[in-house]
Amino acid sequence: MIRTTAVWLASLLALGGLASPAVSAPRADVAPRADVAPRSDVVQKSIDNLVRVDKFPGVMASVREADGRVRNWTAGVADLKTGRKMPVDGRIRIASNTKMFTSTVILQLVGEGKVRLDAPVETYLPGVVPNGQKITVRQLLQHTSGLADYDDVIFADFLNNLHTYYEPYELLRAGFDREPVSGFSYSNTNYIVAGLIIQKVTGRPVGEQITKRIIEPAGLRGTYWPGEGETTIRGTHPRGYYPAMQGNGPVDITETEPSAGWSAGALVGPPSDINRFLAALLGGKLLEPAQLAEMQKTVDAPGYDTVGGSRYGLGLATFKLSCGGFAWTHGGVAPGYVSYVGIAPSGRSATIVVNSMIADPVNAQHLDRAVDTALCRS
Repeated sequence: MIRTTAVWLASLLALGGLASPAVSAPRADVAPRADVAPRSDVVQKSIDNLVRVDKFPGVMASVREADGRVRNWTAGVADLKTGRKMPVDGRIRIASNTKMFTSTVILQLVGEGKVRLDAPVETYLPGVVPNGQKITVRQLLQHTSGLADYDDVIFADFLNNLHTYYEPYELLRAGFDREPVSGFSYSNTNYIVAGLIIQKVTGRPVGEQITKRIIEPAGLRGTYWPGEGETTIRGTHPRGYYPAMQGNGPVDITETEPSAGWSAGALVGPPSDINRFLAALLGGKLLEPAQLAEMQKTVDAPGYDTVGGSRYGLGLATFKLSCGGFAWTHGGVAPGYVSYVGIAPSGRSATIVVNSMIADPVNAQHLDRAVDTALCRS
């Protein structure tokens, strides 16, 4: 479902020979509440398996129906040290789901006549991007610009770099120093450039623009742009883990510097807010029809997902559903957290979150199936 899973998995496997994440966690028995689904349903069984079979410490799931009704599920633990149960709809780092927000702001600016999708990047950021005369704004959002990802450079020493603060231009230099790529190639570098375009055109910080243009109007009460140097997560949240390595247990990496994600991945929020955002976006509440149509123009995205056949638009991708048709999706992998998301043609949206990074491609496939279950069978 998400190309970022493959990126992080490759990084993990390169860091000293990871085994499957040998996390032992008790199953959480959550008392039924008005916003918590009963344990006998298929979504509960699906996320229970993510704890039992895939050994994720804990899982949160949230489904929003087209009429706005919300159901939440939990399994496993939020804290391996204390055994604290997973919170209902707790906050996590939503990582590359941020790209949907950044792309939406760019498309709002397109609707306002302040940005043109097919204009060269050089128009807005003169002298900043190599070959900027030949790279368009559309290509940035579509990951067809040729700009290489900076992740392999920034996170070459993953655990030791989690508290390093990065300015956006440092991230760009790391990406620009790598050889250009061809065709579709998922790259955070593209969305750092997009964030700089937002700031240049509006004269305001990208986090402020995302907040005022999306978070507040869409009523995303739990979602926020972290402050500069803010390494903690506000409010109720599960601890986030780096998977077990050979000879060592999982590493708690909850407190992490978010600047390495910036406009490509800095946002924090709960699963239900991601669903609410997807409903607002695909329901036409954040973009005019012309701009939403541009967002949904897709290209082949080989290697982006675990189920195959995905296509990528402007900050949105497609995900084939077992019940027919496809969902719009993105998803994200942050230090300590993985979120898989989607919204079906019916208007039902779903988000599944685990509080550990992925160390096995099979785990990613099981997360895909959990989202499919939530969208097709819940």
